[in-house]
Amino acid sequence: MPVDGDRLVRLIRDGLPDGETIGIAFSGGGDSTALLHLCLRAGLAVEAVTVDHRLRPESAAEAASVGANCRTLGVRHEVRVWDHGPVSGNLMDAARRARLTLIGDWARSRAIRTVALGHTRDDQAETVLMGLARAAGLAGLSGMRPAFEADGIRFLRPLLAVGREDLRDWLRAEGIGWIDDPTNDNDRFTRIKARKALAALAPLGLTADRLAGVAGHLASVRAALMAQVAEAAARHVVAEAGALRIAGGLWTEPAEVQRQVVVAGLVWLSAADYAPRAAEVLRLLEAMARGRDATLAGCRARGGWLMREPRALGQEVAVGQLWDRRWRVTGPEARVRALGAEGLRQVPDWRRTGLPREVLLTTPGVWDRDRLLAAPLAGLSAGWQAKLDRPFHLLGLVD
Repeated sequence: MPVDGDRLVRLIRDGLPDGETIGIAFSGGGDSTALLHLCLRAGLAVEAVTVDHRLRPESAAEAASVGANCRTLGVRHEVRVWDHGPVSGNLMDAARRARLTLIGDWARSRAIRTVALGHTRDDQAETVLMGLARAAGLAGLSGMRPAFEADGIRFLRPLLAVGREDLRDWLRAEGIGWIDDPTNDNDRFTRIKARKALAALAPLGLTADRLAGVAGHLASVRAALMAQVAEAAARHVVAEAGALRIAGGLWTEPAEVQRQVVVAGLVWLSAADYAPRAAEVLRLLEAMARGRDATLAGCRARGGWLMREPRALGQEVAVGQLWDRRWRVTGPEARVRALGAEGLRQVPDWRRTGLPREVLLTTPGVWDRDRLLAAPLAGLSAGWQAKLDRPFHLLGLVD
C-alpha cells in the first residue's frame, strides 16, 4: 500500500510550530532524512546540525557528505564534533547525552528555539522493550516523550506515530537516498538487541504499533500521576536555600506519590542525570517517614529537610562559574566553595536566617583563600549574590 505523503506532511505541520526556524537533528539516516525533506515539503524554514560522534573512522566523511546534501537543498548546515577520550560505562547513553548537549549548544548559537528529532513508532516500541528488560517503572514504560525541554531548547518528535519502514518507503518513492549507519546492525548495543527482539516478537502480536500503543496508554496514566504528585509537592514541600523542607503530611500521601516527590528532590539537589535505584530510594523513604537521618546520592535527609551531603559538594570554582552544578555566584572576582563549618563561624548572625545549620553549611561561600568574604544565603552578601541555576520543580516522573 503506497505511503500517504500528504499525511506525513500534515504530521509535520501539526507537530512543529510555523513562523520560526526549526532545527533539524540530521544524521543522514533514513529517519532524519525523511524528517528534513518533509519539513521542506511543509514549507518550514529549517537549519540542520549533524553530530560527529567520532566513534567510527568514516564518521567525519559521512558528516561532510551530509553537509553537501544540505547545501544542494539550500539548507544551512553545521557539524558539531563530540571530542572525547575513552568512554567508560554505557557508550550509547553517553553519546546520546553528548548529542543533546551539542545540538542544544548549536541551537542557542543560531537563536533557534525548537529542534525536531526523527524518532519513529519503532523507536518508541524499542524503548518500551528496553524498559521491560530493566524492570522500569511507569516513566520507563511510557516511551519517548513527544516533546521535552533541555536548557531552554524545545525538542519535538513529530513522527512518533509513523513506522520506520513507512518513512523509507516514502523516500524510495520520492527517489531520495539516505545513509545506513553500520552500528544499526551491531548487537553490542541494547537498542539494536531490542530492534531484533521486536522483529522476533511480531508473530505473537507484539508489534511496534501495539507496543507504541501501550506506551501511549501508560503516558496518559503517567500524566495523571504527575498532576497528583505536583499537588502533593505544592502542599508539603518548600524550597529554601537550595534545600527542601518537607512537611510530615507528605507521608500520608500514596506511596508512589511520596516516592516521586522525593526522587524529584534527589535529582534536583544532586543535579544528577538519573534517579537512584528503586531499592535505595525505598530505604531513604522509610528513614524519612520515621524521622531518621539517612543519605543517598549525595543528599542527606535530616530533621524534616532534604539537603546536599557536605562531602558530596562540588570543588572550588571562580565567581561566575557554576558551583556544585547548581549555584551561580555573581559579584567581584573571588573563589566559591562550600560555606562549611569554617565559614559559618565567620558569620555571627547566621541564626537570623531561620535556616538550620546543616542547610547553611552546604550553601556557597565566597572566599579569599581562608578568609570568608561573603555567605549570601547566611545573611552576609557583601556585594555578592547566589542564585540557583534552576529552581526546584518536578523534573518529570522517574523510574
